[in-house]
Amino acid sequence: MKRSESRRGIEYAVQPVSPRSAIKPYLCPGCNLNIEIGVAHVVVWRTDSVMGERAGLEARRHWHTHCWQIA
Repeated sequence: MKRSESRRGIEYAVQPVSPRSAIKPYLCPGCNLNIEIGVAHVVVWRTDSVMGERAGLEARRHWHTHCWQIA
């Protein structure tokens, strides 16, 4: 279920991805390591992008849950 979080004054949408839905590998911007297929993680994007929410969504990134929590 998507939720909103604020970090350093910036609003983000955070959407969990279940292990079953994790069907592609991604590079985590927090640790620069792969998020392997089948690993639960979060997808994060800015909701207050200057270019609009759609631009923020298009710039979304997949993070290890732990990396996002400590970012």
